Amino acid sequence: MTDLDVIICGAGAAGLTLAIDLARRNVAFRLIDQAAHPFPGSRGKGIQPRTQEVFEDLGVLDRIVASGGEYPYQRLYTDDGPVDRPAGLLPDPTPDEPYHLALLVPQFRTESRLRERLAELGHAPEYAHRLTGFEQDPDGVTATIETPKGRETVRAGYLVGADGGASSVRKSLGVAFPGKTLGVRALVADVRLDGLSSGFWHRWNQGTPEDVSLCPLYGTDLFQLQAPVPFGVDVDLSAGGLTALVRARTARDDLTVREVTWASAYEMNARLADAYRRGRVLLAGDAAHCHPPTGGQGLNTSVQDAYNLGWKLAAVLGGAPESVLASYELERRPIAEAVLGLSERLLHAAMNRDTRRGREVTQLDLGYPDSPLTVAVPDRDKGVRPGDRAPDAPVTGAAGVATRLFSLFQGPHWTLLGHGGDPDVFTGPRRGLRVHVVGWDVLDTGGHVRDAYGLSRGEWALVRPDGYVAAVGGPEELGALAAYLDGVGVR
Repeated sequence: MTDLDVIICGAGAAGLTLAIDLARRNVAFRLIDQAAHPFPGSRGKGIQPRTQEVFEDLGVLDRIVASGGEYPYQRLYTDDGPVDRPAGLLPDPTPDEPYHLALLVPQFRTESRLRERLAELGHAPEYAHRLTGFEQDPDGVTATIETPKGRETVRAGYLVGADGGASSVRKSLGVAFPGKTLGVRALVADVRLDGLSSGFWHRWNQGTPEDVSLCPLYGTDLFQLQAPVPFGVDVDLSAGGLTALVRARTARDDLTVREVTWASAYEMNARLADAYRRGRVLLAGDAAHCHPPTGGQGLNTSVQDAYNLGWKLAAVLGGAPESVLASYELERRPIAEAVLGLSERLLHAAMNRDTRRGREVTQLDLGYPDSPLTVAVPDRDKGVRPGDRAPDAPVTGAAGVATRLFSLFQGPHWTLLGHGGDPDVFTGPRRGLRVHVVGWDVLDTGGHVRDAYGLSRGEWALVRPDGYVAAVGGPEELGALAAYLDGVGVR
């Protein structure tokens, strides 16, 4: 017997995303964090296009966009004068990829918007609640939590450690966290500053030990200050100390740090947990992988861990086979490994004065073609393939109202997208599955579904709750479709 379905340890971006996903699935959980207050800093400030799609599904994207903005032009101060250039060179949005630019939103604002969404769903993080120990058995996890009112013992079906790079959950599990230090020590601080325009990301001495940058944090009156600092030296993170550093590196005595709201000096690491799961305890976010900040990949990978995990926990708690949850590590760990490699490459490029970003940072091309939940179609030569991210497309409902595939996918359900014919041909009613048929209740007025999915009459694509294509088939595969849905708990 358990008190809860899930305990989430850590109320950062990963923990909050998981909590929102579980809340909308009516899963009983508690979200705890040992800190007395929410994280106050800007550290993970980049929201990549794929994470924007996740936030749209969770019902929070518009508020997060309104809390920040697009990345400003970089103003590089050179011996020949300032040079302005865009932070990235990416194409315009398309019908299948509606978001194309990274957003600049300070982490504390992103997490605030996630807490607001969680509150709308009837939940809130519990701060000053420290997980002091846990034991697991085949039926659940017994956790001990120190709270402001004393010690609690709580029984849950699963425990998720989303408690950061120094994760106590990971350490208690005995999961190794191999990797390497990257030979770079840096400071990052949120400051109020006199003397600079907030219209640019200002950079001096790029790629040298005297590098310093000041990036405006849109939606606030703050700048994020970043600079490499020497090893073995105490760094003065006060307003006076940072003013002295900025003036020395920019040769500008008109720049004054008036206030420091948050600051940290840290050593860059790249690490990946040996395992994402031991029994009924799982790891997500920075507890499972630690990135250098280059390319804005860390927070995004963490959010997508949680988005992958949420529906699988809910499915297994609802009676789906254990194999559904087992796919979490098989899908997410290779993604983190690849993203760590990308972050390191971008770090080395930045050290050589190349800060350009391209499509590789958007995370739109990540997928799960080798997942055990993906039904391979080796001879498919058009449209989407199983394992791909499910594209968006503008469509018109049969009643004449314009909508999008993403609006049809939004929510904690699977979606079967068929082409032509009566929906009953594809499958009968199932809890947790919505069926839409192009040419019946959805009209492909612009041909965008055709272009993105490549479905012929009688063909279908099955889209997972996290927006990835699980299977594609035709009339002859409908029997296999029914068996697949049974196997993932959609009955």
